Amino acid sequence: MRFDPTLYLVTDTALCLPRSVPEVVGAAVAGGATAVQVRDKTATRRELLALTRAVLAVLADRPDVAVVVDDAVDVALLAGAHGVHLGQDDLPVTEVHALAPHLHLGLSVGSSAQLDAALALPAGTVDLVGLSPLWSTPTKPDAGAALGLAGVRELAGRARAAGLTAVAIGGIHRDRVAEVAATGVDGVCVVSDVCAAPDPRAAAAALRDALAGVPA
Repeated sequence: MRFDPTLYLVTDTALCLPRSVPEVVGAAVAGGATAVQVRDKTATRRELLALTRAVLAVLADRPDVAVVVDDAVDVALLAGAHGVHLGQDDLPVTEVHALAPHLHLGLSVGSSAQLDAALALPAGTVDLVGLSPLWSTPTKPDAGAALGLAGVRELAGRARAAGLTAVAIGGIHRDRVAEVAATGVDGVCVVSDVCAAPDPRAAAAALRDALAGVPA
């Protein structure tokens, strides 16, 4: 499937409360979210599998919106998700790609050296690099040093030149989403602006409005 990273929603189960994650995802996609990453660091594998299946079910009529699982390739395969996103300390991307070459594979990159390593992989191993954190964020306190706009611009340019999709994540909110998009990334990842919003559909629509008009 085509992976559209323009407005990439990364879920946070606690921030979605008292709504369910699938409820928030459905509303966000109706408002303009173009891809979804199911992320819940506290869930058991079985809970994450159930959550991913529920998200896929709520998007059954939106085959244009990819659903990616954070970290857990086993869950992605069992649920029939479209992809998996791995961190630097997760399973080796070459082995995950060999196991499941049909999955869209994302990799978190937080430095120039990590991007060098990603670009040195065999072509087609990684589809997307998540440049993170752009800014520090309470939704992922263990993230590394902030890249800032200049850092993301430099890494996104190198990734794009190598044919990789690049998205930015970490502390991105509506008031600065346009300047993030202007760094040259292919998409922006948001968590709290949608998950914690009183109206996730309106929040996603507002983010899309803020992205409109940013030169490609």
